[in-house]
Amino acid sequence: MSLQYISDDSGHPTAVIIPINDWNGIRNKYPDVETIEGDLPQWQKDIIDSRLKEIADNPQCLRPIEELFEELNNEDD
Repeated sequence: MSLQYISDDSGHPTAVIIPINDWNGIRNKYPDVETIEGDLPQWQKDIIDSRLKEIADNPQCLRPIEELFEELNNEDD
């Protein structure tokens, strides 16, 4: 997946452009992706907070994002 990032004047990323073929693959795999909007429920925020704490406590468990993309690409084969 070849992503493009859009940054503000300070260099902070503000958006990501996903190639259309990859987006179509995501939409096929997750058909409701375009209807998701609004705030997350508290239980989902709690899960995210828990996972972020786990990452902070165990940074050696992180894997490069390229491995995730490769794994996702292999699922499509």
